[in-house]
Amino acid sequence: MSVKKLLMLVGDYVEDYEVMVPFQALQMVGHTVHAVCPGKKKGDKVRTAIHDFEGDQTYSEKRGHDFVVNATFAEIRPDDYDALVIPGGRAPEYLRLDSRVIEATRHFTSAKKPIAAVCHGIQLLAATGDLAGRRCTAYPACAPEVRLAGATFVDVPVDQAVVDGNLVTAPAWPAHPVWLARFLDVLAAVSS
Repeated sequence: MSVKKLLMLVGDYVEDYEVMVPFQALQMVGHTVHAVCPGKKKGDKVRTAIHDFEGDQTYSEKRGHDFVVNATFAEIRPDDYDALVIPGGRAPEYLRLDSRVIEATRHFTSAKKPIAAVCHGIQLLAATGDLAGRRCTAYPACAPEVRLAGATFVDVPVDQAVVDGNLVTAPAWPAHPVWLARFLDVLAAVSS
């Protein structure tokens, strides 16, 4: 597979595993990954949150690590990227309120470039208005937003993923092995 240039949208309290693991794994296989956050520049940090499944009615939340963004949001040009990665956590909830984030995300949806979203990352895609007619999954609490955006919410186990053309989605970080493998398949298909 040819090397791809990937954009990752992050913010404070992005889910720790959902940013760290894909960021490192996608670089490990040779891709360039630029993690950006509105209002932050290359070298700045975002705080992460660790969401865990401990038998409660929803996930628990603990303070995670600091994650260093490696590019400046204000300087990125979505045209320069081959694909988009959207981790979950609490960040998508407020990132979707930033018109520049929505504009950048819409570039990938309208250009039909590969997109990988996990957990609450679907909130950004729902906010674009470009999910209508798609099949996707997310953390189950996001199912109403997916449906209101005109998409079909697919209820899968927490360690599985759903592929709909260029869109690869998963409910949460336990799906990393399947979600990242399917995303790499979609990236490879774009290369051929």
